[in-house]
Amino acid sequence: MSNQFDDLRTFVAIVQGKGISAAARELGLVKSAVSRRLGELEDRLGARLINRSTRTLTLTEGGAEFYEKALRLISDLREAEEAASAGSAEVVGTLRIATPVSFTSHCLAPALGRFLLANPRLALDVETSDRHVDLVREGFDLALRITRLKDSSLIARGISTIRHALCASPAYLRQHGAPQTVQALARHQTVSYSYAEPRDCWVFSGGEQVTVHPVITMSNGDAIREAVMAGCGIGYLPTFIIYQAVQRGDLVLLLPESIRELLSLSILYPSSRNVGAKVRRFIDFCVGEFGTRPYWDDIIESALKRNSWPGPG
Repeated sequence: MSNQFDDLRTFVAIVQGKGISAAARELGLVKSAVSRRLGELEDRLGARLINRSTRTLTLTEGGAEFYEKALRLISDLREAEEAASAGSAEVVGTLRIATPVSFTSHCLAPALGRFLLANPRLALDVETSDRHVDLVREGFDLALRITRLKDSSLIARGISTIRHALCASPAYLRQHGAPQTVQALARHQTVSYSYAEPRDCWVFSGGEQVTVHPVITMSNGDAIREAVMAGCGIGYLPTFIIYQAVQRGDLVLLLPESIRELLSLSILYPSSRNVGAKVRRFIDFCVGEFGTRPYWDDIIESALKRNSWPGPG
């Protein structure tokens, strides 16, 4: 039975890694061992699961169906292991998480040491990406997302509110002046987020909207902040991305009454199974670290009290 589960894990690793090499790295095996396990699995089933070519691996129709069932079996095994250790003060195993790039860099990664200190037998597999991963199909236990939540088969637990603020560099403001209203943004250079919906329409508190004309569009918040600091235009960014630059004086906050509180930081996990001990432990940790009023917003509030920029926009 253990060999069969090893074969299942190998097959899932091949699919999720999109190849033998990636699966070998994930499992700590040589490529020949991974190929052998896949061959033995297909021989035992009497069916080809993956079409192989020199460049790509694609699932057969039967392979796609088997993959979904393999994910459920592995998930059931994880739940059984968690249930067996539920009475223990320690949680064991690996927690696979998908998180946004910038939030991980600025907020989550610096806090993970405290989580691991409290959970010494738990390992973390963290994938940082701004795309919305398919938790079930890609084998994640949970995802941290900053968005307006849409109806889905996932369960969402809200952690805190993520505020967005307008900002620009002193150099940009010296050259172009500061906008006095949000509608004046239409006459300014802006740097926009390519994943925003809609991309070229900024929405502010109270529902006020303005169509902007970005000179640069980027898919990462840190990259946008750097472009704004370089004087390329005005940005509209989460406060956790800009608070340090504001504190240093590299960025100036604009139109503080427009700060938006429409997005939430949430943890999402599949509704197809009960919340395991590992997921519960991580949710509790995030609530303790980032719940209620995040520390970076205290810094933003202090900056707003002393921050002003003269001149028309």
